[in-house]
Amino acid sequence: MLVETTFIDTFCNDLREIGKRIVFTNGCFDILHIGHIRYLTAAKELGKKINAHLIVGLNSDSSVKMLKGENRPINNEDDRAEMLLALKAVDHVVIFSDKTAEDLIRKIKPEIYVKGGDYNWNNLPEAKIVESYGGRVEFIKFVDDHSTTKLIEKINRNING
Repeated sequence: MLVETTFIDTFCNDLREIGKRIVFTNGCFDILHIGHIRYLTAAKELGKKINAHLIVGLNSDSSVKMLKGENRPINNEDDRAEMLLALKAVDHVVIFSDKTAEDLIRKIKPEIYVKGGDYNWNNLPEAKIVESYGGRVEFIKFVDDHSTTKLIEKINRNING
């Protein structure tokens, strides 16, 4: 289910009222690849013991441009959200326009916040917020040689010879 940003806090409170917990992650997910699939599957797995739904914060098109440059995203936010929601690991998607997920995390207050192994406590501003209310931050092993940027580079090499 795609959840509007303005209703995400109410939505999360409703989940908790019926006994659900929340695992949250976020990213651009521009061109889905095996690294994304493994990452999201591992994030969902972290929530199984606590009866959690996986909510994915999806950077909006404008947010992706801020982070990745004018030629991105390749796929628009609606298409990226639909692809994420088609994955069995993903329960809900919320599109956000900020550069980081800090404000979204303040609203969602996930029990577990998940990021890839290319992040750590020093470069993850959201970690302090999660820690402040007693949540847990988990880092999932990064899948080497699998990234949207590398896929785009490979496509460009093949096109340009």
